[in-house]
Amino acid sequence: MRPLIHLDETDCIARAQRGEVVAFSELVARYQDRIYRFLVRMTRSQEDARELTQETFLSAFQAIARWRPDARLSTWLFHIARNQALDRLRRAQRVEFVMLNEAQIEHIPAATPTPEAALQARQRIEALEGALARLSVEHREILLLRDIEEMPYEDIAEVLGISLGTVKSRIARARAGLLQYMPC
Repeated sequence: MRPLIHLDETDCIARAQRGEVVAFSELVARYQDRIYRFLVRMTRSQEDARELTQETFLSAFQAIARWRPDARLSTWLFHIARNQALDRLRRAQRVEFVMLNEAQIEHIPAATPTPEAALQARQRIEALEGALARLSVEHREILLLRDIEEMPYEDIAEVLGISLGTVKSRIARARAGLLQYMPC
């Protein structure tokens, strides 16, 4: 059981900044799944994503005392995760999107309980994953942050270090590219 689950984020951050490991652990528990999902899609590797998630939170832990609430904590964490992923991809010289394997796709709940609906849902997901895989890294990451993580445009601009106008135009171009690669 997480002992600080009752604290709001601001209190957890303040305690973590004072060196309370339990408070930082609570922040990790609140964000690790989102960070991991983002990283697994960026790196195409569950193993790399696990390592990068740990590295992201290690970096955050080391810098939490200097963190200022100019931006939301989630934005700051995604910025760290993105930098970790891009560094790893540059070192490995592989910049591709991860395709979900059949076992992972089977764990995605269908919208309706019928077998036909489940099959159609899997096929739509496979098509979407395939289309995302064909996008550039900058288009893929912006769609992941906006449409999967549901980040506001302002937070995306901060995570990526680009202007709000660039975020909006890049999202529009990324969505157009995604539609271009989707089967009819």
